[in-house]
Amino acid sequence: MRKIWILTLGMFALGMDTYIVAGLLPNIGQAFRKSSAEAGQGVTVFTLCFAISAPLFSTVLAKVSVKKSLILALILFSGANILTVLSTNYILYIISRCIAGLGAGLFSPIAISSAGFLVPSRHKGKALAFTVGGMSVGTVIGVPTGLQLARFFNWRISIVVIILLGIIALISISFLLPNFKMPAPPSLSARLKLFIHPHVLRVVSVTICAAIASLGLYTYLADVITTFLSPLYISLFLTSWGIGGLIGSFGIGAILDKFKNTNAVMVSIMGVLSLSIILIPLLIHIPLLNLLPFIIWGAMGWATQAPQQHILLDNHPEHGAASVALNSSLNYLGSAIGSALGGLVLAQTQSINMLIYGACIIALLGTLIQLVNIKLSD
Repeated sequence: MRKIWILTLGMFALGMDTYIVAGLLPNIGQAFRKSSAEAGQGVTVFTLCFAISAPLFSTVLAKVSVKKSLILALILFSGANILTVLSTNYILYIISRCIAGLGAGLFSPIAISSAGFLVPSRHKGKALAFTVGGMSVGTVIGVPTGLQLARFFNWRISIVVIILLGIIALISISFLLPNFKMPAPPSLSARLKLFIHPHVLRVVSVTICAAIASLGLYTYLADVITTFLSPLYISLFLTSWGIGGLIGSFGIGAILDKFKNTNAVMVSIMGVLSLSIILIPLLIHIPLLNLLPFIIWGAMGWATQAPQQHILLDNHPEHGAASVALNSSLNYLGSAIGSALGGLVLAQTQSINMLIYGACIIALLGTLIQLVNIKLSD
């Protein structure tokens, strides 16, 4: 399991980097004399490049060993974060987030698939859970820790911590991970062929709606808390969201095993996600109770991936790897769209309520599409 811990450390750094910027947006915007909406485009380009890097490089790196691919990914990721720390202007910051997203998007799917390959089949589930869980733990532990460092020093120190984690993972992989190859990932043409299938289109439409609503709104969570309460509470609410994410990502497996109707589980997740978002402005001023929508929102947002992959694998077993990869890529594409749309709403309306209501509408649209999917599958 030592090799799995190495991969988990890399995923921890990725999780911290992916989700910490949302809490740092006010500070980053201030540093570059930009609004939160403009600073939020750093999240947009990160998640967009995260979404496209795996399919973009899968063919190019098909003949390269897994170890070399992981090292290349971490060099890109860590180097880009160094550039983020050294950024003296907004353009350089945006470029650095693009490159960091490319490195993260390359590392994540390779690390997850490697985890199952490196252990005996009886430990495969545990290995996958540890590796994927590294990203959610990076959100729950890494994000609030980074935010506290930013509070006492500045936002760049938080990125330095991510750089150090990435470098430790890079050195560990270089010396401790064996050289091996895995079956070539699905080609871009195979993914595109799968994408035009009517059933797949309907399924991934729900994935995109969930990501736009959940991850798009998360990008501006610091603005939500600052508007309704105080910047002092940002870390508390980000941690609550992350704890929900842990519950959702680790708990959804047991729910899927108990309730065999995965489509019904998915419509319930989307419905509860919609409810949790609309409860934010209603409960935000009630102590303790105001944390509940954020915990539920985090749980539902993180719980969407497993049932969606389950549905695709059940209906398209001949395209197993391609369908999982496609769903994962479109999840991050939805996040990029959500960040961009959220920034646009904030820039045009200056209204946090409009941002929240917009996210709720998108989540409800995803719920409606899932109900249609259930009707058509009967």
